Amino acid sequence: CSAIDACKTSNGGCSTKAECRRTTPGNRVCICNAGYTGDGIVCIEINPCLENNGGCDRNAECTQTGPNQAVCNCLKGYSGDGKRCTYISLCSQNNGGCSEFAICNDTELTERTCTCKDNYIGDGFKCRGNIFQELLRDSNTSRFYFHLEALSIRDIAGPGPFTLFVPRTDVLNSDPRVKNWIARGVMAQVLRYHMVGCASLMYNDLTTINNVTSLHGDPIHISYSQNSLVLNNKAEVILSDAVGTNGVIHVINQILVP
Repeated sequence: CSAIDACKTSNGGCSTKAECRRTTPGNRVCICNAGYTGDGIVCIEINPCLENNGGCDRNAECTQTGPNQAVCNCLKGYSGDGKRCTYISLCSQNNGGCSEFAICNDTELTERTCTCKDNYIGDGFKCRGNIFQELLRDSNTSRFYFHLEALSIRDIAGPGPFTLFVPRTDVLNSDPRVKNWIARGVMAQVLRYHMVGCASLMYNDLTTINNVTSLHGDPIHISYSQNSLVLNNKAEVILSDAVGTNGVIHVINQILVP
């Protein structure tokens, strides 16, 4: 007589994912393979992600890759090996894309907010200071700023509001009269003739009025026709409505002379 091998046929009735082991003649036990669980007759693949997130960090995603095997990947906004994930501060690089004059604050869900600092206005991505500061930040108006600085004219650094008509930089650089005005000591008067106090007049406001009085004391005549805003019948507004905390800047293509 020979012993009956219970595992010889059809894996002894065990699962295809199990090992059939002979015990006594005609008997066997079924043991699930590594990575599987069950009674040996039925073996189910173990998903390690179902328990304790597969050992991954709570800010990581556990993905099953095979029987009792998984990989951990940090969620968006976090960095690490998946077992340990660290929050990435959006504000830590380039101020989070906010303006240099804004405060970047990290919020939940990998987002951030941008808020302009005190004494600046804007949406956080673009923040503007007072119009005296803004003159220097724009190449079209920076020359006007340097003339003000040279003569220590800081009227428009005050609380305002002000409306400023600024001859474009190339106009100030090329007009031969400028050197003459400086030599004669009248440049300050010319500069103040481009400033209007007690009002922040936007382009649309200017189209509805005929005259404004400058800080120099002389009036500036305003006319509007064929979609053009012209001062003293010759200087055209070519860029408008650059708003600051204490007023607004308009760029013109000629120098106003009192």
